[in-house]
Formats: sequence, C-alpha cells, structure tokens
Amino acid sequence: MWPAHFMRPFGADPASSSLSTKIHPALTSFADEACATVARLFAYVGTLAFLAILVVHFWRQLPQIADHKVAPKPGWTVAGRAQPAFALSALDRDEKSDTYTILRHPDGGRKEILRWLGAGDRPLAELEIYRPDHGAFAGQQPAADLVARIPSGGTGLEPAGVIDSKFGTISLFRRENTKDGAGACLGFLKTQHDPALIISGWSCEGDGLPARRKAIACMLDRLMLLNAGNESKLADFFAHAEPKRRSCRAADSTATGDWITDTNDPHLRGAL
Repeated sequence: MWPAHFMRPFGADPASSSLSTKIHPALTSFADEACATVARLFAYVGTLAFLAILVVHFWRQLPQIADHKVAPKPGWTVAGRAQPAFALSALDRDEKSDTYTILRHPDGGRKEILRWLGAGDRPLAELEIYRPDHGAFAGQQPAADLVARIPSGGTGLEPAGVIDSKFGTISLFRRENTKDGAGACLGFLKTQHDPALIISGWSCEGDGLPARRKAIACMLDRLMLLNAGNESKLADFFAHAEPKRRSCRAADSTATGDWITDTNDPHLRGAL
C-alpha cells in the first residue's frame, strides 16, 4: 500500500487555487471607470454631431426663411355647412331658386346669392344679400361689383330710374347705351347702413324694362328673413319692412313705368 501523502492531487492546494483566480480590486475599479468614460465620450460626441447637423440644416434654410412672405388670405369661400338665412316667399309650391350659395370672407362678411335660370339654362335673375363684418363699408364698391355681375356684356352702368319696395326706394341700373329689349337686363342696388346690409342683383325676366322693373319689385317684396342669428337689428329691419309688402300681381306704377320711374326723360331721373 502506498503512503497517503503520495495519493494527494497537486490541484487540491487551497492556497495555490486562491492565488490563480483572484483579481485585484484596483484593477476591477479601473476597468469600470474606463468603460464609463468611453460611454460618456460617445454620448458627448453624438450630441455634438446632432447639434452640428441642426446648425447646418438651419443655415441652408435661412435664405428661404428670409425671403418668405406672409401669404395673402384667401378670398370668398363657399360655406358648405351654413344654413340659409333668407328665402323668397313662393308664388306657387314648385317655385324655388335654382342655386343658393353662401360665401364667407376671412376678414369677415357673408354673402348669400340666389340665382334663377331660364330656358336653356339662360341666366334669368340673381339676388345677393351681403352683410359686411361689423357694419364696415370701407372699401366697398357695390356698384362696381354689380357691373361685373349683370349679363349681356358692356363695361359700365347708367341709371335706369328707381322703384319702390318694402325696403324703400331701390336704384335701378342698366348697361350703358342699351336699348330696351331682350338684352337690356336691369340691375338693382340697395345699401343699408344700420344694419349693415347691401341688397343687389339683376333681372333679365320679361320682354321689356317695365316688366323687369315689376319682376325686381316682386323679388324684393317676397324676400324674407329665415334666421337673423344674433343680429337683432337685422331682425328689426325685416320686421318693419314686412307690413309694407305688396302683392306681386298688383298693377302699380312699378309695372307700368310711369313718369316717376321712366328713364326716357332725363329731367325726371334720380332718386326721390
């Protein structure tokens, strides 16, 4: 039998095992600090690179920013969801406007435009109710706007007498040097300052100026307010005008074109 001390393995010495696997704490601490420093350097460099990219991008955009001009506000746009505030009392159940358009302006103001078409989709009549914002009429040129709207061409308008309506005296206009006939459409204009309101339009209905005067008077007398919203003055204006409405079938001076409304005599022309 071999002695016991000859069977002892060489790797079983505790002292030698401890010396071979143990790392000094100072070395571990140094490695951790080095890793943390490298990570901070990468973060710092990455932040600097990101800021540099932003500076370069801003520098390239600077000429465009310097040349940028504020875009003008758009003009009149269709208010698709707005509810009509006006209507014409119908002479019969089937009568209605062919189109009813509501326009709004970004600077304020609202236009409601009713249009009618005749045979072959020929423009027959138009009625526009314009409510400027806050009663401001500055810069408004309703007569110039009417020139562009009346059919049958031409560059200007001339007075064509006046008619009476439930809204008071209405000024009439026609194309310059236009003779009474199928192409002599009549325009009309009524400006009200309190409440701020411009009622205008034109009519090509009928075979002559007397018939068109009657058509315009009938159109205006049938105009009624459906909804005034918060505009109490507008509601009062229509309430006071309604008792003055006359029947469209009445034979009055508006239909016959008597000496008050006749435009053939220049000495009798003008608003009363």
